[in-house]
Amino acid sequence: MTTVPYGTWHSPISADLIASGAVGLGEPRLDGNDCYWLENRPTEGGRSVLVRRGTDGTNRDVTPPGFNVRTRVHEYGGGAYAVAAGIVFFANFTDQRVYRQPRDGSGHPLTPTAALRYADFAVDPTRQRLVAVREDHRNFDAEPINTLVQLDWQDEAANADGGRVLVSGDDFYSSPRLSPDGTQLAWLSWNHPDMPWDSTALWLAGIAADGSLQEHRRIAGGPAESVCQPEWSPDGVLHFISDRNGWWNLYRWQGQDSLALCKSTVDFGMPHWVFGQSTYAFIDNDNLLCTYTDNGAWQLARLDARSGVITDLTTPYSEFHGLRIVAGHALCVAGAPNLDTAITLFDPETATVEILRRASQSTLDPGMLSQPQAITYPSADGRTAQALYYAPRNSTCNAPPDELPPLIVRGHGGPTAMSSTSLHLGIQYWTSRGFAVLDVNYSGSSGFGRAYRDALNGRWGVIDVEDCVYGARHLVAQGLADAERMAIRGGSAGGYTALCALTFHSVFKAGASLYGVSDLETLARDTHKFESHYLDRLVGPYPAQRELYRARSPIDHVDQLDAPVIFLQGSEDKVVPPDQARTLVDALRDKGLPVAYLLFDGEGHGFRQATNISRALEAELYFYGKIFGFTPADPLSPVTIDNLPRAT
Repeated sequence: MTTVPYGTWHSPISADLIASGAVGLGEPRLDGNDCYWLENRPTEGGRSVLVRRGTDGTNRDVTPPGFNVRTRVHEYGGGAYAVAAGIVFFANFTDQRVYRQPRDGSGHPLTPTAALRYADFAVDPTRQRLVAVREDHRNFDAEPINTLVQLDWQDEAANADGGRVLVSGDDFYSSPRLSPDGTQLAWLSWNHPDMPWDSTALWLAGIAADGSLQEHRRIAGGPAESVCQPEWSPDGVLHFISDRNGWWNLYRWQGQDSLALCKSTVDFGMPHWVFGQSTYAFIDNDNLLCTYTDNGAWQLARLDARSGVITDLTTPYSEFHGLRIVAGHALCVAGAPNLDTAITLFDPETATVEILRRASQSTLDPGMLSQPQAITYPSADGRTAQALYYAPRNSTCNAPPDELPPLIVRGHGGPTAMSSTSLHLGIQYWTSRGFAVLDVNYSGSSGFGRAYRDALNGRWGVIDVEDCVYGARHLVAQGLADAERMAIRGGSAGGYTALCALTFHSVFKAGASLYGVSDLETLARDTHKFESHYLDRLVGPYPAQRELYRARSPIDHVDQLDAPVIFLQGSEDKVVPPDQARTLVDALRDKGLPVAYLLFDGEGHGFRQATNISRALEAELYFYGKIFGFTPADPLSPVTIDNLPRAT
């Protein structure tokens, strides 16, 4: 091994490997014996391509060139396609029209060219239609209107106005689910100022002869109850997940009331940031394959709905998403700290695994991979915070014995999200170069029950920041980090947490904001419909509590910000518009602080193009090298850093 300073270790986990060598995998589906999933391909400009694995064991692209399977409903999308009897229905990103594509054929549009978006499709073969969430942007001077609509795939003229409205009146809809016999439809709705993890309603209606819905009734949900993922068992019994007891547990609708299948202090659900999520599926009428989180760690299990007994299954994986079952085959996206995320086919009886597609085909030395350690530590006001700690690790390098590693504290987005235990090359990029990383599940994160999730209400920008600050101090006290070389980074809401930590505390010596929030007032006024009232709960009603918004906005307290920052921003970001970054960059320049700003043309909220993903990582490493005084082993393109002292 070579003894060299932390931060200067040579690593095979390059930015190009991360950007070009891996695809994003999501939305698995089963159609008979065929398996489908989406691949987000950075080398194709971030295009999402539908892939099919048939009985011959070959993966084939279903999406023809020029199409991109991605919806912009709620801006975050998800639920972009459905498949039945070999026919694919999908939303195309460029025009947001819905297309019908027969097996091995070309796509044909079902919806008009208009300012309409669609997601979360339920196929109704009896009536030759789709039921979908529609987001109507045709009135540019008003908030978009969300409804449930039907799209006829035999009589396209019926879709001329964008589809027949089945349900309207609420601000948001999701999860239309048709009963197996086609006689009932279940769905979720919610209204401002709630987010779907705050309060949702589960509805059930019969379907009339003309396809309309009748006898609507709310069967679950309401104030302070979040319901998610309604699903029908094979024999036509409606199931759902509710947090009415403080945890997202599974329930069965019995016609007049609901029965808890298993009351447990674990979460079977997850926050509805995107459509089409699935954390359980039916093996048969009384047995479910499910995933749950216990203190932030995922587990795959079988649940006997009659007895309520959960049996954990042993697999090589620690995280599972998009679970589907057909004819005894379970399909999902699975990941582990030492294994690439993969599309996996499970046998629910034996838990044996067949890998259909890996996110990356690269083979990495296990000695280069840092394993996450779940830690808890004391935070402010007697709270206990949660985090994943990654130690520096490189099988070919070590550091001088008297040196402590630089630390990067990560704040996840959302903020109602959670840190992942899956192999994250974006973290390994840093640890294999000699950085320690603390991935914080601050108060407000999911995976720890409703009370932990709700703790952030009214205190965003305060306790999430404190949990990050106290986490950094905890590692310093344990002798695991250099107090003079600590940085904090985050994207979106995590970027806001990072900027607040840099503004209102003096622990961190540098930071990186990836499309992060700097001005809460601007966010409250300018963001998209889905999150337009999110801050009412996280901060307070606006404009009634305008002064509180200003008190917690880094842009209004530049005089307190004394640390260098690099800003990485997409030019087409509709969630956090570029002006948020530019305004703060200009203020830091005027103040004389070292600051770097990279604007990526064509990128939205998050980076999808390989060249931009690579450039953003390398720019951040270059920035830390200049600020912390080390020279990375990587040959990096220079980044313009304004106000950088010449001696640096």
